[in-house]
Amino acid sequence: MAGEKILIIEDEVKISRFIELELKYEGYAVDQAFDGRSGLEKAISGEYDLLLLDVMLPSLNGMEVLRRLRQNSEVPVIMLTAKDQITDKVMGLDIGADDYMTKPFAIEELLARIRVALKRKKAVVQPQQNKTTLSLGSLTLDLDKYTLTYNGEFIELTKKEFDLMRYLMENRNSVLTRDRILETVWGYDYFGDTNVVDVYIRYLRSKIDDKYDIKLIHTVRGVGYVLKYEQ
Repeated sequence: MAGEKILIIEDEVKISRFIELELKYEGYAVDQAFDGRSGLEKAISGEYDLLLLDVMLPSLNGMEVLRRLRQNSEVPVIMLTAKDQITDKVMGLDIGADDYMTKPFAIEELLARIRVALKRKKAVVQPQQNKTTLSLGSLTLDLDKYTLTYNGEFIELTKKEFDLMRYLMENRNSVLTRDRILETVWGYDYFGDTNVVDVYIRYLRSKIDDKYDIKLIHTVRGVGYVLKYEQ
């Protein structure tokens, strides 16, 4: 863990300084930016292992920073904000955030979230070295092109939908609990509200099962979900 580089994009200098000191104490290398535009310029350099990104920023808000960053970078991003509405969280996750923390937060929890996000980043890199596509029936997920197709027809997915679909396909025919999906796909290290999993499962079903009149994503009542092909 020591030596991994984290960029803090936060306009409140005291908060940024506090987080910086805690991260350095844990052995991380730390850089800072105090507005969205300069933060984005640093972020797209590719030299950081993880970003802590505030939503309310001058010159360019955090959501727009994330939107532009995700055009060419998959660096893990944890959003920091005073907003706690579920719509704000879903928007951030939908654009491509890996996690979301509402201020004020305990530094211990933030450190735990960072460890999980960095661990997950290392884990997802490995399969891509050996296999670039995942298939189930006529459904094909291309890990290099970041696309999903059914019988060759392109299915548009957000980043989080793609991550969820990938996890389901990597574990096809295995029942996955909501907590396990939440922890792996969203990077959470605690078992809390799993409603966001159900929301994204509905998104995928509407784009795949409902559209093509097939049954791939199955609910296991009281447990979670399983992806399996049934003719």
